[in-house]
Amino acid sequence: MTDKTVTVRFFARLREELGTEQLTLTATEHQTAGDLLAELASRGGPWAQLQGDQPVMIAINQAMVKSTAPVQAGDEVAFFPPVTGG
Repeated sequence: MTDKTVTVRFFARLREELGTEQLTLTATEHQTAGDLLAELASRGGPWAQLQGDQPVMIAINQAMVKSTAPVQAGDEVAFFPPVTGG
């Protein structure tokens, strides 16, 4: 039997504000990182910030990607808050 799940991890401020470090979600066919963000943001409350004014950085299997990158079963998807310089 193959793994049909995606591991989603949150880092830094996102982890604190969402109150979780990691979720396991069911993978869907033709899903992108942006689709996953939209699904999570639709939970409302603090989750809505995932599609707010400040873009979230995304990595799949520890490689930085754009929101159009495909997500497959077994992948680890990580979301990071935007980095600001100073």
